[in-house]
Amino acid sequence: MALVKPKKFLGQHFLKDLKIAQAIADTVDACPDLPILEVGPGMGVLTQFLVPKGRDLKVVEIDFESVAYLRTNYPELENSIIEDDFLKMHLDHLFDGKPFILTGNYPYNISSQIFFKMLDNKDIIPFCSGMIQKEVAERMAAGPGSKTYGILSVLVQAWYKVEYLFTVNENVFNPPPKVKSAVIRMTRNSTTELGCDEALFKRVVKTTFNQRRKTLRNSIKPILGKESPLLAIDIMNKRPEQLSVQQFIELTNQVEKELNLYELKKNDED
Repeated sequence: MALVKPKKFLGQHFLKDLKIAQAIADTVDACPDLPILEVGPGMGVLTQFLVPKGRDLKVVEIDFESVAYLRTNYPELENSIIEDDFLKMHLDHLFDGKPFILTGNYPYNISSQIFFKMLDNKDIIPFCSGMIQKEVAERMAAGPGSKTYGILSVLVQAWYKVEYLFTVNENVFNPPPKVKSAVIRMTRNSTTELGCDEALFKRVVKTTFNQRRKTLRNSIKPILGKESPLLAIDIMNKRPEQLSVQQFIELTNQVEKELNLYELKKNDED
């Protein structure tokens, strides 16, 4: 069967370097007993190294040409090839509700969305690895005080230990992307409860980083309003990239307390 032609609208960049593919596949050995879901297998450059591991393996691919190629060249995966959009899939029954590993050479145009979906399913995805755009990998692994530290950094690091493993040059892909790539590994930490309202935590993180050049005093006003006494506390002099995950949790609790007081006052006035 003819090779699959990479499609720009799907963000496809097919890896050609087998040593790198092997290195990515070997990251799953950190959790040797868990089934594996590979996202965007394309022509199976990574799949070929996952199959021999003898694990329960499923692959999800949206490109019909790639699906046809996989069915022809990996007949042993016939019942494990899912032709679907990963972002629209329900993952909780994928392996009969059991936890699984997420891996892949992820499409660069949706990599952040993939990791937000991972977070939504963090209770069944204890480990995630794969290749993404270098810039995104750096953001995810960045610590407080870094220019690359942002929304994705805080939300992912609240639940996962993020490790930037190695950089991949653009010339090992077809077609070569315009940016360098990187392989990352994420392992669920021991956190089971954030210690704050999770929805409000996300809102605080996103709201403040959306105006990251401003101090918290100014960027958090859409949530608290202009007259909130909370704006006067010391931490409000900082910018969002200066706060650790724990400090964002503590700030979220203070914001929740303030919002609850406001609601009580409003109800009393009514």
